Amino acid sequence: MTGTTGSVAAARAPRTRRVESANELIPLPTPLPPEENATERTRLLAELHARIRACERCVAAGYLARNTSIAGYRGHIGNRFLLVGQAPGRLSVERGEPFAGPGGHVLEAWLTRAGFPPGALRSEVYLSALTKCDPGKNPRGTGDRKPTPAELALCRPFLLAELELVRPQAVLLVGGMAIEAFLGPARLHEVIGRSFTRNGVHLLPLPHPSGVSRWLNAPAHQALLGDALALLNEWRRVWVSE
Repeated sequence: MTGTTGSVAAARAPRTRRVESANELIPLPTPLPPEENATERTRLLAELHARIRACERCVAAGYLARNTSIAGYRGHIGNRFLLVGQAPGRLSVERGEPFAGPGGHVLEAWLTRAGFPPGALRSEVYLSALTKCDPGKNPRGTGDRKPTPAELALCRPFLLAELELVRPQAVLLVGGMAIEAFLGPARLHEVIGRSFTRNGVHLLPLPHPSGVSRWLNAPAHQALLGDALALLNEWRRVWVSE
């Protein structure tokens, strides 16, 4: 087992990583076989989750009243798929697991359409987000508040460390903020239904599963979602047969 020592060690201390701007595209490390250095990567992932649970950066900066992260319930080394959402919501914090609300049920249904077995959202996918704490409700009363660029920048090193340790073959980008973080600004109808590849990693944009979003009300947009799920189905069939 070679080629992972430096990269894995770099994931030990995300606090030291310098982030110029939340607008920089998130870098992607090349995929690793699930079994490569798995014991060490698993140990480091557990340490990372502990640091996330203890993080007080946004509290100290005055952005949040308290840490509401749900690290430690996201997945494990060996997951070929990593999903990136916007941030955990209230129900996720209350229940101690990501995507615990209606959006999680929608994502599970999408995976089923893509050929995954029941429960795959929590067994075959590592669940992450741009920020690890619930940012609270939108002051206008329409869903959850979007994390600010400052919050994104403070939390980004944790996501970078997750990517460095999990080394997925595919990253599912759920919602406009996640899509922009990895691909840059784009309209949903221009990227959903298509896949992108960077550094050997497949990127699949998906719409936000929240009921607040009206994007999927259009039949043409539903068709684009179907195209995206067909791509996901194809990847899974190939990787399962390996």
